[in-house]
Amino acid sequence: MGPKTRILDATMLVFRRHGFRRSSIEQVAEAAGLTRQALYHHFKSKEALFRAVIERVHESAIAAEETAVAEAETAGGDLGDILAAGMTARMSTMISSLDGSPHLEELYSEHLVHARDLYQTYAARYAERMVATITKIGRKQQLALPQDLSPAEFARLVEMSVYASKSQYPAMQPSDAFLKDMAIMVRTLCAGAVPKSSPKSAKPPIKKAAINQKPTRSKTGGHP
Repeated sequence: MGPKTRILDATMLVFRRHGFRRSSIEQVAEAAGLTRQALYHHFKSKEALFRAVIERVHESAIAAEETAVAEAETAGGDLGDILAAGMTARMSTMISSLDGSPHLEELYSEHLVHARDLYQTYAARYAERMVATITKIGRKQQLALPQDLSPAEFARLVEMSVYASKSQYPAMQPSDAFLKDMAIMVRTLCAGAVPKSSPKSAKPPIKKAAINQKPTRSKTGGHP
């Protein structure tokens, strides 16, 4: 394990235990088994450490989402199965990174104070990946999105359903209930995506059979 990995592991441990405001560089250095000077060689401030662990969590969440989406697709899931699997994996990874901390709400709020740019960057990346997934699965399964929505518009609604779930569960706790409700909302939205109706094949025109008319004899008995 390299020094940076050890420092970030220690940083997450310290932030979970003490929150952001009560954590210090000295606590992180001690937890990592380094001197303060050695830690400063890699990170210049507590804020820099905080940003680094946030970035690490987001990267882990993206990797987990990619894996879950690929597995659900391979298993033959529909759009709801695939998106719900990806969203559940993403949010589970984020939740587990701070699991058991009594400072969840503080850490989430400080996340927006000290790393709003990272939040916006990763929000855009999550949205791009979801649009790509919806586009790919929509084409593969020949789906028509509800209300003629574009993949980008539909992805925005899916993300909004996640925010709606968060509003009901502060700091995404209890996590089991949050993840269950979030998945239900995602699946409910995706239920409106149905297979495109294939155009009815035009029936070939019915050809009238040629009528062979036999010559008729004259009623007078003469030749025709």
